[in-house]
Amino acid sequence: MDGRDALMDELRAHVAEKLKELDGVIGLRRTAVGTAPYLFREGDDLSELVLDPRYPLASIVSLLQKRYPDARFGIVARGCDARALVEMAKRQQVDPDRLYLLGVVCTAEEAEACHCAEPFPRPENWPHAETFGTPVEGAPPNPLVAEYDQMPLEERRAFWKQQFLKCIKCYGCRNICPECFCEICALEDPNWVEPGVLAPPFPTFHLIRAMHMATRCVACRQCELVCPAHIPLTVLYDLIRRDVGDLLGYVPGADIAAAPPLSLTLEESPLKGG
Repeated sequence: MDGRDALMDELRAHVAEKLKELDGVIGLRRTAVGTAPYLFREGDDLSELVLDPRYPLASIVSLLQKRYPDARFGIVARGCDARALVEMAKRQQVDPDRLYLLGVVCTAEEAEACHCAEPFPRPENWPHAETFGTPVEGAPPNPLVAEYDQMPLEERRAFWKQQFLKCIKCYGCRNICPECFCEICALEDPNWVEPGVLAPPFPTFHLIRAMHMATRCVACRQCELVCPAHIPLTVLYDLIRRDVGDLLGYVPGADIAAAPPLSLTLEESPLKGG
């Protein structure tokens, strides 16, 4: 038995124990017909609980908590899931006091594939949490970011114009993102994004979404993974997250007690008078 198998055995055993006190645990379930998000209940076959393929589960937490306001759930969460939940909690999309986090550490290979700097949850950053597995070191940044930094301004504009011209406006990036939860989406407002026009006029579509994600993106990489046009969206969001860190001193998903700077009034902002 390798380390990952041992971790899964430990995790499944612990989920079984937590199901005695929780109304359900959200995770991935693999059966003969495929793998999908699932709400495990007491008595379910936990041999079907798996971690792959990676799927953003935080949005499902939000849906279930809103549907069952008195229920207490658990979630099997990777580091990016935990960071997403932190940002959602700050915006009243999930209730952390009704959610038990069963954090799972990613492997070094998984971290490298996602260029993830923090491939593990931080249980101290959630009111009710624990972590399974030994944390590995974060992976280096996406090398495309360094290449982009070396480009002159005009070349940078040409780079993004070329990338955004591939967009078919499928909304996959928005639909998969756990931080896209607006009831009315600006990307469907015809005053901003004209219906039936492909590719969207440069650079409106992607810059609107980028601005909305500026202090929310937790580097889960799902937007890029689902993009059928293979637009390197994580480069765009890595750059924006870096600017937010440099300019505002804010790291999305890093601290549940830190108020998101772009969600504050001028009176509340720590930048007041700066």
